[in-house]
Amino acid sequence: MTSSDLRDTLRQMLAVLEEERQALAGLDLDAIVGATNNKNHLCGTLDSVDPATLDEECLGLVDAARRLNEVNRQVRNIVAANVSRRLDALTGGPQLYRASAGYTRAATLA
Repeated sequence: MTSSDLRDTLRQMLAVLEEERQALAGLDLDAIVGATNNKNHLCGTLDSVDPATLDEECLGLVDAARRLNEVNRQVRNIVAANVSRRLDALTGGPQLYRASAGYTRAATLA
């Protein structure tokens, strides 16, 4: 894969991660599943890349993608904690999954 192709793939990954963020914000299940499929495809493309060949621009794109992916992961966890809290409130039952205090607090603010 050329540097140009790699940069294009990383830019596509950033676009997909942004689409996923918007899908999570709107709780759009079809868009979330589509973003997941697109991420998996792009990860398959990136599997063949030798990390030693990354230039500064590519490293910056990788870092941006890593940060955006982490934000999306935290949003997914907040949504899951909020759902668990609401289900427990309905049933009065104990939680099977306990989110950390930070996620629980963020979920109550949402």
